[in-house]
Amino acid sequence: MKMSASVLAQLYHANEHLALMGGVVAAFTLLAIVHRLSSSRRKLPPGPPGWPIIGNILQLRDEPWVKFSAWRQVYGDVVCVSAAGQPMVVLNSRDSAIELLDRRASIYSDRPRKIVANDILCDSLLLPLLRYGETWRPTRKAAHESMNKAAARSFNEYQREEALILARDAIQDSAGWETHIRRSSASMLLRCLYDQSPVSSDHDTRLRQINDFTLRVTLATLPGAYWVDVLPWMRHIPSIIAPWKRRAQEWYQKDNRAFRSLFEEVHKDIDDGYERASLNASLVRKADRTRLSVHESSWLTASVYAAGSDAIRAALSWWTLAMLLYPETQRRAQKELDAVVGRARVPTFADTANLPYICAMVREVVRWRPVTPLGIPHVSTEDDCYEGYVIPKGTIVCANVWELNRDPEAFGANADDFNPERYLDEKGKLLPSPMGTKDDGSYTFGFGRRICVGRHVANDSLFIDIATCLWAFSFVNFDVQKLDANGYIDEGTIIVPRPFEVDIKPRFPEAIEILRQECELRGR
Repeated sequence: MKMSASVLAQLYHANEHLALMGGVVAAFTLLAIVHRLSSSRRKLPPGPPGWPIIGNILQLRDEPWVKFSAWRQVYGDVVCVSAAGQPMVVLNSRDSAIELLDRRASIYSDRPRKIVANDILCDSLLLPLLRYGETWRPTRKAAHESMNKAAARSFNEYQREEALILARDAIQDSAGWETHIRRSSASMLLRCLYDQSPVSSDHDTRLRQINDFTLRVTLATLPGAYWVDVLPWMRHIPSIIAPWKRRAQEWYQKDNRAFRSLFEEVHKDIDDGYERASLNASLVRKADRTRLSVHESSWLTASVYAAGSDAIRAALSWWTLAMLLYPETQRRAQKELDAVVGRARVPTFADTANLPYICAMVREVVRWRPVTPLGIPHVSTEDDCYEGYVIPKGTIVCANVWELNRDPEAFGANADDFNPERYLDEKGKLLPSPMGTKDDGSYTFGFGRRICVGRHVANDSLFIDIATCLWAFSFVNFDVQKLDANGYIDEGTIIVPRPFEVDIKPRFPEAIEILRQECELRGR
């Protein structure tokens, strides 16, 4: 994710009040932390010792998911740490995650409160951060009805068209592969959500506007971005003397106008008799049943974009790296494509049932490198007990998705490797999905009532992108560069591979012409 000068300036100014209030804030912070540390002596789950006041913060700066995996060997499946007095419980086994986050979802479905990121910037309506309660229930239900497995198929034509454009552009300009997948994932979601015309480049005004919003929210969720998340009483400070608050309110007003305009544009199209599949169109049609207001519906759609666009881009980046690191899997996939699809046409969703290895590859890339290794944190709404330990009300609870996706009982002893065959039986047919993975093949999409609402759209998009690209071309390691499977860049809410170069070679001369014709048929 690239940060423009204007966005960096926003982040700087959002924190400038610290220079004026540092002493007062530090004092109140110290009192709050001391109170937390001394408020309970109940038996929490075990965990590593931390420093006075700050707890384990310094130990969690780099690759915390790897540290939690290591601590599992010392302290067990359930590990407790302290982040400046805030207890955080990490679940390192599928049994503990399923028991607490699935079976006890009624008390583990809340989210940590993010006052700037959600309350101010999004009027408390950003679905991934939405607090569990009366607003969340109808919003989540409306999203599920519009993007469940059956409903997601209504977006397949958009996804197929974007896959064709992606493959064509990649062959024409292999050096711009990362730019192509960024454009493609964003364009696909804009079309599925708003029925917008395809995005032609990163400079598209629509794309820049919504990406700036996503970046602002991402920055606001980072630990330490705003003191008000540590000291909630600061939210009552009048905006006239709180520049951070005033700017956040101004950004919200700007974004709210933009999202409402996009929603009302779809509403007008429906009134005029023109309608194609989109999340917004579904929300307009079902407004009487969902009872969501125009305001709530427009922010629901924006939430899905903010949560999905970068995640799909990141998954495609990790998949590309896997093709270079494990070229035999690329060849196996192409062998299947040649046998089922041939070279006279491009793959379609109708081929899905006959492409089990491609389906397994989709599952494997999502498992192998989960773009959110610790998932999105849950919060307990009641005191609870598990395996003899107390989990107090208000505890942050995370599933270590990285560790769960390497469970040898579910995924075999070679779970660190990229190997789609782990999902296939001896006849090459897809095996049943491991316990608790909701037929997704891994634990990446989350648990319980907070499972990713857009996972079917994401899986469909990855399937058609992977099938189309591997049908048309092969990835080749550029100049035999040294590749780093474990290196990553933390973009705040997701992780992506460190930059690498890739060479793209058409598999047969007809591929270029067939892609060109398919795109021209669609006016692209």
